[in-house]
Amino acid sequence: MKISKKRHLEIAIESIPKNLNPKVKWEQYSTPAKIAADLVWNANSLGDIFNKSVLDLGCGTGVFTFSPLMIGAKIAMGIDIDKDSIATAQNTAKNLKIANSHFITKDIHNIKNIKEDLLINNLTNKIDLKFDTIFTNPPFGSQSRSKKGADRIFMELAIASANVCYSFHMAETKDFVIDFYEKYGGKITHEFFYNFPLKHSYDFHRKESKDIEVIVLRVVQKN
Repeated sequence: MKISKKRHLEIAIESIPKNLNPKVKWEQYSTPAKIAADLVWNANSLGDIFNKSVLDLGCGTGVFTFSPLMIGAKIAMGIDIDKDSIATAQNTAKNLKIANSHFITKDIHNIKNIKEDLLINNLTNKIDLKFDTIFTNPPFGSQSRSKKGADRIFMELAIASANVCYSFHMAETKDFVIDFYEKYGGKITHEFFYNFPLKHSYDFHRKESKDIEVIVLRVVQKN
């Protein structure tokens, strides 16, 4: 039986190592390969991946940094607060020989704009000062231990730093998120719904896995 190109992408994403030491304060959960492949495949069909510059905001070990490169993105950069995740991503780039990927360890609360960090890290000769496409997967806020309002910081930075962004959120917050993006000049063009499995990752988890309904919004700048 012939395997589809989308399935090939999913298999390739499965080779990206997960975070072996997730930190609950940052709500670190790995995006399943099936979800990542579906979203990136759809993004590519909408013209947002091939030959584009991509930013993975809150990248973890780089699922949405590497997967766009696997299907033709021009260049991709990941930013995350967790130095362990960034180290894993950098090792993955080396081991899998994935070119044109760059990573920065940075607390998103300390980023005024992406331009400054590109300048500081001497990447402006490789990456334009504004990205074509951003994937942002902020903390869902599903745990009381997480930092409140962190998702708003991600959204503000995303809409200011790219022409198009794909933004993960709990489905129940859909109306709030849409209102927020529209306030900042964004327009929602597409909605993708997924059952996101939260695996048994932390000591306080009582179940092996719990599914939560997640929405990913494709947001474009109106102007």
